[in-house]
Amino acid sequence: MMHLVKRQKAKAERGFTLLELLVVMVIIGLLAAYVGPKYFSQVGKSEIKMAQAQIDALEKALHQYRLDVGSYPATELGLTALVARPNNEPRWQGPYLSKLPPADPWGRAYVYKYPGERAEFDLLSFGKDGQQGGEGEAADITNW
Repeated sequence: MMHLVKRQKAKAERGFTLLELLVVMVIIGLLAAYVGPKYFSQVGKSEIKMAQAQIDALEKALHQYRLDVGSYPATELGLTALVARPNNEPRWQGPYLSKLPPADPWGRAYVYKYPGERAEFDLLSFGKDGQQGGEGEAADITNW
């Protein structure tokens, strides 16, 4: 009886076999291969939503600027006119943003043009690829 207890105790202290560890690692690898792409596709979608929200906020600030000044800032002034008073603009009541406009989620500045080609003013990000056009995460995000 004592010999049986010692054998069970020795077996319990032995640990995992190499085969058991390999099986666990394969299972973890399969789970990562299944979950990984789904997780990273969600990251791309959240960057697009963030860019859309930032464009919406910038658009609202530009509308407020136009209400005060009478027109949108010229392309040369850009979005900095929302933070700092342009020269020779006595009706400016800003700042319309608390700080300089942020970069898009991919680290590039938003493109602003007044007058716009597609709307009264054009405000856009070229998306993940930084190039005009594209599809999916590389598509342009615009105010029109």
